[in-house]
Amino acid sequence: MLIAILFTLGLMATSLVNDSLLNYAVQMMSQIDFKTLLLDVMLSFLLFAGALHTNFDQLKVQRWPILMFATLGVLASTFLVGGFTYGVLSLFGLSVNFIYCLLFGALISPTDPIAVLGILKKAGVPKKLETKIVGESLFNDGVGVVIFLTIFHIASSSGGHIEPFEIVKLFVEEVGGGIVLGLIFGWITYKLMKSIDNYEIEVIMTLAMVMGGYLLASKLHFSGPLMVVVAGLYVGNDTVRGTAMSEMTERYVDKFWELLDLFLNAILFVLIGLELLILSFNTQYVLAGFIMIPLILLARYISLTIPIKFYQKKLEFVKNTNLIMTWGGLRGGISIALALSLSDTMHRDLFIHITYIVVIFSILVQGLTVGKIVKKLT
Repeated sequence: MLIAILFTLGLMATSLVNDSLLNYAVQMMSQIDFKTLLLDVMLSFLLFAGALHTNFDQLKVQRWPILMFATLGVLASTFLVGGFTYGVLSLFGLSVNFIYCLLFGALISPTDPIAVLGILKKAGVPKKLETKIVGESLFNDGVGVVIFLTIFHIASSSGGHIEPFEIVKLFVEEVGGGIVLGLIFGWITYKLMKSIDNYEIEVIMTLAMVMGGYLLASKLHFSGPLMVVVAGLYVGNDTVRGTAMSEMTERYVDKFWELLDLFLNAILFVLIGLELLILSFNTQYVLAGFIMIPLILLARYISLTIPIKFYQKKLEFVKNTNLIMTWGGLRGGISIALALSLSDTMHRDLFIHITYIVVIFSILVQGLTVGKIVKKLT
């Protein structure tokens, strides 16, 4: 991503002499629908790859704090960030409805599993802590999207009101439906893989499950991200691996998804860097973005405190878990994709600027220093 940003700045510099290359690059990037590409195409494969290689036994032990991080934590962060955003924008004389500030809180609060998984592999984080961060990021993505959609519906409805029953219905459909569908698809794939011993077909089965399951989830208005995460955890756990996959199948399934994960991650981070080409920078918006960085980190720290304090005596926590999880909770392409889905009346341009600044800082500064932070604090 850093290389892509430097390349973009290089193109901008060459435009002082000849702007034809810059114009071509801008035209090319304008034709890419980043939101559709990430949320409808790449996300399912990336989440499944992450879930497939997550330690299921550790996840089982840490399930309750992870559940609180991914639900109450995200909800608390959404309202805290929304409040901070409203205050900061008021200081700049920007009149933005609180409901739109909450929308920004919802899209920036969930940590991006794609960014988190990519960075933590090399950061040397203790396994217990890595499971908490990875588990939280895998699940809070799906929950965060549901919260975002709920607030989006409220903001879009006439008068900004929506019936409480509709909110509950949306949550049950999205979250519950996604989890149940993931279990069903995971179980079907397990049974099919158990019935044969052909690594080529079994790899294709996992691919078909992700594509078919995600498509069906979107048609049924269930959470696609939660569906693939649950299915990935089901297929990747040791019991299924031991009974449904031969050693060769397990090796090929793992290598295929590792390679696909690496390939799609490379494309995604390059695209985030190149998105700089199509941003029309506004000084006020950029300054607001920089001010929001420490406030978003503060909101995450506060939202993690209660679950950690509650489970600290019941489960063994690594020293300075809260600080490490705050700094290691990276934002990425999903936040940008959700920001791009806002309408103009929701101050789309403003929130895209702030989101982009936060994501760049998150990946380049937090991502490149989290390893050193972990070594110093543990």
